[in-house]
Amino acid sequence: MIEALERAVPTWDYPEYKGEEVALFIPCFVDQFFPEAGVATVKILEKLNIPIVYPEDQTCCGQAAFNSGYWDDARKVMAQFGRVFEKYRWIVTPSSACAAMCRVFFKEADPNSPAVAVGARVFELSEFLVDVLKKTDFGARFPQKVAMHIGCHGRRELGIARAAQTLIDNIRDLEYVPIPNVEECCGFGGTFSVKMPGTSLAMGNKKIENIRKVYREGVRCIATTDLSCAMHFGGMMRRDPELKSLQIRYLAELLVD
Repeated sequence: MIEALERAVPTWDYPEYKGEEVALFIPCFVDQFFPEAGVATVKILEKLNIPIVYPEDQTCCGQAAFNSGYWDDARKVMAQFGRVFEKYRWIVTPSSACAAMCRVFFKEADPNSPAVAVGARVFELSEFLVDVLKKTDFGARFPQKVAMHIGCHGRRELGIARAAQTLIDNIRDLEYVPIPNVEECCGFGGTFSVKMPGTSLAMGNKKIENIRKVYREGVRCIATTDLSCAMHFGGMMRRDPELKSLQIRYLAELLVD
């Protein structure tokens, strides 16, 4: 497990948090489909007495357009993101895919955009808690067998697997069961799943079969830092007679239970 977490993990020089206001970036798909993830994020930060603000003019990070090759459109959305969040030193989001778009891919889309410097200040909640705040134990209790999925952006671009694992390991009465071949992509890839449905479903089916193995070991909850992936393999699970009752929850939800 440790070897899997350490392979190809980027190194980030995390700055020191000094009590500043934290801006919440709630991605569009979280707002529409997984609002409970946003609520859990707020509860965790409030528990730590972190001052929070939600900039109401926020929209999208531009990842969908960027991944589809519409970079001009992505740059417009990036510019809006930069304007909305430019005054905040700390930006936290419950999505490692969107955090990776901001912190890694803004500079690929337009290295000269002012949004690049803003995107560099975006953190997925797990890494903000563990790597910035140095908080790993929230006194949570979750007496179940739990597996965890960390998407490609979080695992490979941000390197948050260790932070997420640390949080899971500190939940009382939780028994962690690793998904076999956990580093393999689920096949979502945003619009890739629409443009290449055959390949996407084939990859998703491999993920489902590995999830089935942990389900048969007693796992009834999949924790994740990537609810965008959950839209893909979660939809497949809902159509599977054996797996349709298996829960998928954003990691922070387990910390506030």
